[in-house]
Amino acid sequence: MKIDIFCHVTPPKYLRALERKVTSEVAKSLPSRNLPALSDFEVRFRIMDHYPDMRQVLTITNPPVESILEPKDAIEVSKIGNDELAELVLKYPDRFVGGVACLPMNDMDAALEEVDRAIEELGLNGVQIFTNIMGKQLDSPEFMPLYEKMAQHDLPIWIHPFFKSIGAVAKDKDQFSGYRVFTGKEDHAWAMDRAAFEMPGSSSTAMTRLVYSGVFDKYPNIKFITHHCGSSVPYFIKRIEMHYLMFKEVEKVDLGLKRPVPEYYRMFYGDTALHGNVPALMCGYHYFGAEHILFGTDMPFGSESGLWPVRQTVDSVEKMEITDEERKKIFEDNARRLLRLSL
Repeated sequence: MKIDIFCHVTPPKYLRALERKVTSEVAKSLPSRNLPALSDFEVRFRIMDHYPDMRQVLTITNPPVESILEPKDAIEVSKIGNDELAELVLKYPDRFVGGVACLPMNDMDAALEEVDRAIEELGLNGVQIFTNIMGKQLDSPEFMPLYEKMAQHDLPIWIHPFFKSIGAVAKDKDQFSGYRVFTGKEDHAWAMDRAAFEMPGSSSTAMTRLVYSGVFDKYPNIKFITHHCGSSVPYFIKRIEMHYLMFKEVEKVDLGLKRPVPEYYRMFYGDTALHGNVPALMCGYHYFGAEHILFGTDMPFGSESGLWPVRQTVDSVEKMEITDEERKKIFEDNARRLLRLSL
């Protein structure tokens, strides 16, 4: 079995509720307008049929609700989305094995209540947050209660990259979306820079802020799943180590941490959404280890209505120079363990 733990969906009821709340400009640029498999399950199932042993854990796609909705609306739409995720898992158990809760992160009290409801009542398998929450970094003190609660639930927090520049509710589609009418190569370069570099780069920043926050010391069983195999962290780990040692020698600052900084980065989990880049995936494997990598495709982002990222990701995992036991961990065993799946 292959359990895709980082694929995306915009459920129809959720989408309709969202479109009623946002401006027409924002509604026009939602990813579901360009990627039918986000909301059309016939299209999604045709893609999945290429891999009959594949099951999905559903995460609601960009943009985060707090980036485009005021708190009251974000709470309402989050609940609609989470209810629908639970309904989809019940309706299509041969396709979907779990869901990840959407949270209204611009109202922390409501977000914490929704965590309990989503996990305890709906049976969802964790929560998703983004690398930038209303312009605030993930080490902001107001988010610590969420980490404490998820440690209590002993379920993962999915971290999805988001643009660093968003610090308030977006009113203009260009503020948060990689989609706009291209009029030339400058527009294409703008979109490429945001999608290929800024978004993944924001994951490395978020990981660093969490490491220095001491969250792994406060909550030793906390679990974070990063998109794109930890972004640049595995590639630059020796540079991280170099600067840690240099800063330690020169500045002699007491960080208040129980371990050397580089060790904390290995406590994150990474997915395999590197889209066919086997050497990069092996870099992630050598860094995180097979026990901390989970199969994830980023479906349906990419060409061929979403088949391309699935095919590329499956092929890349199959080509990894690892044991069959390690490959099975990546494809399914780690997901079963972390998400407490009973399949």
